[in-house]
Amino acid sequence: MAKLKNLPPYIEHPIAAAIRGLMSLPLMMGLDRSLEMARSLGHLYPKVSPRRFERAVEHLAEAFPEWSDEERRACALKSYQHLFQLGVEVLYAPRLITPGGFSRHLAFTNLSPAVNELLKQGPCMLISGHCGNWELIGYAISMLGFPLHAVYRPLDLRPLDAWLYNTRARRGLTLVSKFGVVRSIPPVIRRGEPVGLVADQSGGDRGVFVPFFGRLTSSYKTIGLFALETKARVVCGIARRMKPGESVAEGPATETRQGGRQFSPGPGEPASMRYTIELVDDFGPEDWQSHPDPLFYVTARYRRAIEMMVRRSPEQYLWMHRIWRARPAHERHNKPFPPSLRDKLAALPWMTPEELERVVNRSELDKADILKTAKT
Repeated sequence: MAKLKNLPPYIEHPIAAAIRGLMSLPLMMGLDRSLEMARSLGHLYPKVSPRRFERAVEHLAEAFPEWSDEERRACALKSYQHLFQLGVEVLYAPRLITPGGFSRHLAFTNLSPAVNELLKQGPCMLISGHCGNWELIGYAISMLGFPLHAVYRPLDLRPLDAWLYNTRARRGLTLVSKFGVVRSIPPVIRRGEPVGLVADQSGGDRGVFVPFFGRLTSSYKTIGLFALETKARVVCGIARRMKPGESVAEGPATETRQGGRQFSPGPGEPASMRYTIELVDDFGPEDWQSHPDPLFYVTARYRRAIEMMVRRSPEQYLWMHRIWRARPAHERHNKPFPPSLRDKLAALPWMTPEELERVVNRSELDKADILKTAKT
């Protein structure tokens, strides 16, 4: 899309209209048929781009070393099918996730009984990753009656970006450009309005390096800084696609501000675009204040929560992304593992000695790979 930036309107609008026309085809075909076609396209795509497919398999080998190669390839293939289905569901979401119809598609399960109070009590950040359907998290919160500000990357074609912004606004979502969030987001959080962030993008070589599946990965500093600056509660959750025939866990109904009750599908109902909204972790200033590096703690904890989300449904994660591309300075400069980093890792309440050694040993292997690459 880089070549579509800053086009004159007489070119930009016809291109946007053509893209909108193509986007309407799944809407005319119907949801079930469109999802079936999306799965078929996802099945074929690895043959079109085998390099990316192999990268996904390699990433799965890092995350699940106990799996066989066949299991990893099957999961990578399902990941592509999931990605193509997401494209269809994004188009259908404004039509289906409405105050009158959302209960047929979203199940509020495994949530804390106090989730409403959690969101009402003050500054709050909602964190998810590129697993499940992260866009439905925002829809779900807005259906509970909480207007949500969601950080996103604006589309290069301005007419399409305006369409995206307006359709989300009609469902209680306010999209906030990722460019300039350092100034725009903290005031929103301080007002007590929830802010949603997809937080597993690479933060580059200057990011905060924390464990993800036992290997150091880079995360943006800004997310943790927002939490520290505003003393926000951090709530981590996933919209997980239900498997065919999967039933919703039983539990008390969750009341919403609109007076609705939690999703309860009847027997034999189809599983088209059915998701459970699951709370994975929540924490606040009382958790990070005692850690020697609060920014490191916040980043490591939400990354851990995203790992927990992925483990629930590995086939619903985008394994083709360059998850571990950026490397910390000690690896790039062939230095020993920093004692300060080891101490910060050891101070994490959930870190075991075995997990700590796994992180250190994997970092040594990465350092050796970088050195080997530099010599060739």
